[in-house]
Amino acid sequence: MRDIAQRHKDSWQSFRSLPAWVQVWVAGILIPVNAVSFLFLDTESGRWISVAAILVLATNYPIMLASRDMSRLLSVPHLLIWVPLELALVDRAFTKDLQAPELYLVLVVLLINGISLVFDFHDSWHWIRGEREVPRHL
Repeated sequence: MRDIAQRHKDSWQSFRSLPAWVQVWVAGILIPVNAVSFLFLDTESGRWISVAAILVLATNYPIMLASRDMSRLLSVPHLLIWVPLELALVDRAFTKDLQAPELYLVLVVLLINGISLVFDFHDSWHWIRGEREVPRHL
């Protein structure tokens, strides 16, 4: 039990060592935008986004705890999960007659996750090339 607590602490310190804008992006924008999908479980888009959010958490959380840091490896599940989600949401936005709240959710998630995917492609590429350094709390 003590080891898992230390892993959480190390991961948190690694997160806090990231540049402030990255912390705001992740904790203040990216996570909340995806989490709001749980308020839309009565829509198909809300369910898809919620499942994707759960899958990202289910894959990234163990990676984070195992590595005790904010490794670039965390970007790989985003690519595997969000690229298909983005494609499905684009199709849904342009081929279905979505009501305003669901359409707004889809458009916001497409924008925010699309921006995140730019960072994820960059980080995944660098991780694959062997660049495994991670931020550490000073």
